[in-house]
Amino acid sequence: MGFLDIDNTTKSYGAVEVLHNVDISVEEGEFLVLVGPSGCGKSTLLNMIAGLEDISSGEIRIKDQLMNGVHPSKRNIAMVFQSYALYPNMTVGQNITFGLEMHGVPKPEREKAMHEVANLLQIENFLDRKPGALSGGQRQRVAMGRALVRNPDVFLFDEPLSNLDAKLRVDMRTEIKKLHQKLGTTIVYVTHDQIEALTLSTRIAVMNGGYVQQLGTPQEIYDTPANIFVATFMGSPAMNVIPAKVDMQNGRPVACVETHDGTTSTLPFSQDNLSEWNGKDILLGIRPETITDEDAADRKSSNIAHLTNQVVVTEPAGSDTFVSMTLGGRDVIARMRSDAEVKPGADFTFAVNMEKAVAFDPATEMRIPA
Repeated sequence: MGFLDIDNTTKSYGAVEVLHNVDISVEEGEFLVLVGPSGCGKSTLLNMIAGLEDISSGEIRIKDQLMNGVHPSKRNIAMVFQSYALYPNMTVGQNITFGLEMHGVPKPEREKAMHEVANLLQIENFLDRKPGALSGGQRQRVAMGRALVRNPDVFLFDEPLSNLDAKLRVDMRTEIKKLHQKLGTTIVYVTHDQIEALTLSTRIAVMNGGYVQQLGTPQEIYDTPANIFVATFMGSPAMNVIPAKVDMQNGRPVACVETHDGTTSTLPFSQDNLSEWNGKDILLGIRPETITDEDAADRKSSNIAHLTNQVVVTEPAGSDTFVSMTLGGRDVIARMRSDAEVKPGADFTFAVNMEKAVAFDPATEMRIPA
């Protein structure tokens, strides 16, 4: 039993089921991120936790108390919205303490709580200002302060950074991470940004089409994606997914992949279970950063394979250079050092860390377990 339990929960609008049998248990102090493309059901699930949407079937419990049918005001949750939802005619201080005032908290206690939260979020200098005089990042801090001041059981964040510019988004991401580490609060956070999901969370639920595709730690999601959707959605650039055939060479399974000129290169697997796939087609999954040059290859890996192929495009990106080539008839991206001597149109010998490679069943698109 977790601190927040979502048990076999569904949501339907008429005959259309938009959330299918969601099972997630969140421990106290966890930072769970619901991530997925628009329309996948993540915000609907968040609204069901908040009580803003009814549950069609299943149960949601907070601290082992059934929340089905409980009014949002009785759930002891706090929500931070994408739009900030601040009262424009109130000062920052009034916005922060308004909820406490509605719950009958005496003024001295409200003032004390307001100053503690304002100090924590570094917005003490803004308490007498109206929201219209603040920047987007400052308004988001106020919205967070309004949630924090109530000391709820669960914090719910609905894409809180999507209205901010790129730099401010990174800054606020760091602030939210530091806040969670300091307070140890239980957070459920919705985003479509997979970088936010990977950097903020203790666990991630990747959603698509109303289903939870995979639930796990950021490392589990990134290194061992459950299926091709998770593999290609999580990570930037996305995981390369390359058509290949399994062959047995010297008693070891290898992936046979076609290079740009139609020749076949072999990449030995580290996972022995693929011997059962001898002679069969698979989809080979390799992250861009595991394809590099010999000097930059992972020295801890016991399985660095070499592949010579023609470079199609190079894209300098500051600390990295992204290199495109063709494998199995698909564009494949390698992530190289900024000073890697790679030229378009020239052949280059890539070092591939096959310890990090995964294989998918082309029929089901599910990862073949190691």
